[in-house]
Amino acid sequence: MPTNDLEQLVQHWVRPEIRSLAAYHVADAAGLIKLDAMENPYTWPDQLRDEWAAMLRDIDVNRYPDPLASGLVPQLRQSMGIPDHMGVMLGNGSDEIIQIIAMALAGPGRTLLSVEPGFVMYKMIAGFCGMKYCGVSLKGDDFSLDMPALRQAIDETEPAVVFLAYPNNPTGNLFDRDQIVDIIESAPGLVVVDEAYVPFTDATFMGELGRYDNLVVMRTVSKMGLAGLRLGLLAGPRRWLDEFDKVRLPYNINVLTQVSAEFALRHQAVFDRQTEAIRAERARLTDALVRLPGLTVFPSDANLVLVRVPVGRAEALFDGLKAAGVLIKKLDGGHPLLADTLRLTVGTAEENDALLRALETLL
Repeated sequence: MPTNDLEQLVQHWVRPEIRSLAAYHVADAAGLIKLDAMENPYTWPDQLRDEWAAMLRDIDVNRYPDPLASGLVPQLRQSMGIPDHMGVMLGNGSDEIIQIIAMALAGPGRTLLSVEPGFVMYKMIAGFCGMKYCGVSLKGDDFSLDMPALRQAIDETEPAVVFLAYPNNPTGNLFDRDQIVDIIESAPGLVVVDEAYVPFTDATFMGELGRYDNLVVMRTVSKMGLAGLRLGLLAGPRRWLDEFDKVRLPYNINVLTQVSAEFALRHQAVFDRQTEAIRAERARLTDALVRLPGLTVFPSDANLVLVRVPVGRAEALFDGLKAAGVLIKKLDGGHPLLADTLRLTVGTAEENDALLRALETLL
């Protein structure tokens, strides 16, 4: 179709399902207290920064990185308790791993199934890869799993892959463990338990790897304080990972990420102390929010707190907090179950105090 009309070219060649999507939006946080993206708010101690900088000075970047990250994987195994008999595949953040899995399992009529509200990238990546997407609504009162609806959806769609975040984002809650086992046992295809927020809970399915042929566990180092490195991993039976590795682009983990993550994991105790501080602040922030008028505060096992505000006030409170120098995430309008909700990342004590002062003034 020869043409010089740019719009006609785009309309003709870009897949309709891609044209219908909106790009993932990242808010500008310049000059604001950033409590919108579930990041670890703590920076590295100066001594650690100096040691890291000195190490990086001797790293050569003229060669491609180790495609197997052979120095990093053993440290990740130890840090995350990955069973020795399980395989490990690394990704440029967990987003790339989701995409690799979807690309490997996509096919005519195949479905990716998850729950809603949940991590938005499951649905987006299903669209990228030409898969059908089935989002099963959580229960409206407590965001728990609706097992009859899930069983029905699994029977009807026979999903190639099921993604379950544990704890869930954006709600912060842990799903019932026995119900997840029920899903693993009833799903015809792969089940991915996404444990991005495992630093803030004691619950994990890592020890179940090998018990179920269709179970894999996904992790990231982002929430422990290394979000800027963009490093995720998938652990599970090597038979699955051998196939996924065929889709992974070579050299996907750059040399600076590899050596920086190796360095950071040698200083795991620093990040463990930061995680404990975030857990303590989560409890303090939750207690303070409960005392504010008009808020419904949901329990959380992640580094976030979901709150429901008075009807119709979510946007005004979001704007008011931003004007006060605090950026949070407005979820209202994103899903029916998230009406009138805001998601607050747990920050430092000082950041949380600023958030609470601003909220108290606005409510």
